[in-house]
Amino acid sequence: MTEVIVFDLYGVIARTQTDDARQRLADLAGVPGDSFWQAYWLCRPAYDAGQDGVAYWATVAERLGTSFPDVPALMKADLDNCRVDDEMVSLVCELADQGHTLGLLSNIIEDLVPVWESRHASWLGRFASLTYSCRIGVAKPDRRAYEICAERIGVASSDVLFFDDNEANVLAAREAGMVAELFTSPAQVRALALRQ
Repeated sequence: MTEVIVFDLYGVIARTQTDDARQRLADLAGVPGDSFWQAYWLCRPAYDAGQDGVAYWATVAERLGTSFPDVPALMKADLDNCRVDDEMVSLVCELADQGHTLGLLSNIIEDLVPVWESRHASWLGRFASLTYSCRIGVAKPDRRAYEICAERIGVASSDVLFFDDNEANVLAAREAGMVAELFTSPAQVRALALRQ
């Protein structure tokens, strides 16, 4: 049985933005969706690694050659994404009850951390370690993020089974020494967690 399991948050335990939420952000920005999302994601690594929100949105606007009329509204809308996959939350609790050591390694902005921790303290409390990119100064797929995560749990990277929905992050975790899998379903996690 795999003892140490580390999960990504968004796309694994948490649901990604709905189409309506994505459209709301693009509408607030006043920029067509494709252009907006390209700039949004290209500028995101620094934000995930701890950049201030106002600076992030200024960088996005600069890349797009525009200015945003209501940055606070953009920031607020961007934070409104804390929905979970209830089946995955149940699985997290099940794995913890079975004696697995659990960790979280998430690319997440600082403003979202207290939102998650206040709304979802019950199951986040099942994790031995919560490693947030914004608080360690590096974001996946930077190798150091995986190393810090393993160090915080107190194990070698090779002792970790890691799940992420982003293939680049999975490949980087493998390069850092973890056993890493591209997340597909709770059933996949359960099967691999029980594998001898």
